[in-house]
Amino acid sequence: MHGKAPKHLLAKAKGHTRRNLAIALVLFAVAASLYYVFSGKPAPQRRSPFGAEGGPVPVLAATAAMADVPVYLDAVGTIKALNTVTVSPQVDGKLISVNFKEGDDVKKGDVLARIDPTTYQAQLDQAIAKKAQDEAQLANAKVDLDRYEKLAASNAINRQQADTQRALVQQDTALVQADQAAIENAQATLGYTTIVAPIDGRTGIRQMDEGNIVHAASSPSIVVITQLKPISVIFNLPQQDLGRVNSAFAKGPLAVDAQRPENSALIDHGVLRVVDNQVDQTTGTVKLKAEFPNANDQLWPGQFVNVRLLIDTLKDVVTIPTGAVQRGPNGTFVYVIKDDNTASMRPIVVQKQDETQTVVKSGLEVGERVVTTGFVRLTDGSKVIVGSANGAPAAGSSGQRQHNGQRLGGGRPNTQQ
Repeated sequence: MHGKAPKHLLAKAKGHTRRNLAIALVLFAVAASLYYVFSGKPAPQRRSPFGAEGGPVPVLAATAAMADVPVYLDAVGTIKALNTVTVSPQVDGKLISVNFKEGDDVKKGDVLARIDPTTYQAQLDQAIAKKAQDEAQLANAKVDLDRYEKLAASNAINRQQADTQRALVQQDTALVQADQAAIENAQATLGYTTIVAPIDGRTGIRQMDEGNIVHAASSPSIVVITQLKPISVIFNLPQQDLGRVNSAFAKGPLAVDAQRPENSALIDHGVLRVVDNQVDQTTGTVKLKAEFPNANDQLWPGQFVNVRLLIDTLKDVVTIPTGAVQRGPNGTFVYVIKDDNTASMRPIVVQKQDETQTVVKSGLEVGERVVTTGFVRLTDGSKVIVGSANGAPAAGSSGQRQHNGQRLGGGRPNTQQ
């Protein structure tokens, strides 16, 4: 009995052995992983499709060109009619005729409607008759005055009678003048029965129909006339631009373009007419008014349009596509393609930039080629191959420059990749 261990002791010993073996295997795996990570051996790299050294980087390029670049200030404007008139009756009466069609273009003085003139014609006739009566009395008073003055001169009558007759003549003269004023008033009132267009413009929707009784004080308008040619655009600019606008405006008229909001298509050309005389303190903007001929009726009152105000033109400046401009910790730069088809990183100073074109103030010369697309693998000194939009190498990519100022490869420059 002393030579054999109990069975439960043998099972316990086997369990300890298995656990120690598992711990040893885990420690070995951890040690192997740490050795692999910190041993300094490089990780396997994916083989480049351009050869053992990566090969030339495919890019698109453009040539720096010299051009005149306009400087615009952009805003959103509201179309406003140059003149708008609400045509309303000025006298009471029955509307006996409407002489226009809705949407007609009318000229100043065209008859739009007529009100029954019968009552007002009678008032004019009465005023004319009253004047004739008073003129007859005046003529008789003048004859009596002449007679009395002759009798008074010979002391045949009292001088006071002549003076009284002279005062009567003056009274009758005043009555005739009042009658003339009444006639003119009646003529004006009668004239109001014929409603005419006060301006050139286009009629809107008719508000009153023929046969209605209209009143000068309470009736709705008959129609609204809006002048569409020419037409104005009101827009706002930040007060920071006011100095540049005033300086340019002082030199002469400034051109303004109206564009469609949805696709920036040009609608019409106009000129700046007014810069408002104060800045809106609540918004920090100044209001401007431009005028457009609107020959094709493309601008409509109340419509919103994009406005571009031309305030300057940069003459003979170096331009490149905006897609070629890169930004780094030290500022803006471009990749210039040298004659040996290597890309050189070069800092530049940007004078003006928009979505498609950049004006380079310094750092680039006319005729130099710059990379516009393909920046992912590009580094300073990389070999490049200039391709076209369809992926084929562009003509002259072996080092010959193109000096025609056009984009190489025919592809549109993209933004940074």
